[in-house]
Amino acid sequence: MASLFSGRILICNNNDQDELDTEAEVIRRLENRLVLLFFGAGACPQCQAFVPILKDFFVRLTDEFYVLRAAQLALVYVSQDSTEEQQDLFLKDMPKKWLFLPFEDELRRDLGRQFSVERLPAVVVLKPDGDVLTRDGADEIQRLGTACFANWQEAAEVLDRNFQLPEDLEDQEPRSLTECLRRRKYRVEKAARGGRDPGGGGGEEGGAGGLF
Repeated sequence: MASLFSGRILICNNNDQDELDTEAEVIRRLENRLVLLFFGAGACPQCQAFVPILKDFFVRLTDEFYVLRAAQLALVYVSQDSTEEQQDLFLKDMPKKWLFLPFEDELRRDLGRQFSVERLPAVVVLKPDGDVLTRDGADEIQRLGTACFANWQEAAEVLDRNFQLPEDLEDQEPRSLTECLRRRKYRVEKAARGGRDPGGGGGEEGGAGGLF
């Protein structure tokens, strides 16, 4: 994961705006964590509507006021703001554990191209090794809330075991991989119950027991 930011500076969104300016510091902050790349802009109305949801999601997983142990999760804000002032204003009320790239770093734009970001807001979820879990993180966070973090962890663990997707899912893009794995899990659980829907519902969506 640190290789994505090799030779770059990441800044902590705390009062002192501490800089992670060595590879060792970046590794220490991102190692063994799922990383959310949040592409947004203060002037984007859709981003303004999404941010309270994202903040609540992040805080409930990482703030020990809510959890006994903070989740292995990091977030890097990849600013698409037009000016540094807009970026600073946008970050002012964001969680102090967020990280961000300096405004002058062109990697802000390069990452958007690298991960095929087509609209804002966007959240790309990366495994600890840097592989993409999903490019639809923003949609999943809005639909599932904190539950999607467990889905991402499960998907990462499954992929680390070199799990082979069934033929009807192998051609899916990484954008929908976590959804594919949830459907695969549903079918496995249904088969284990002799064809009955997990959760007792009448159809796939109704009987998925919260998997969708």
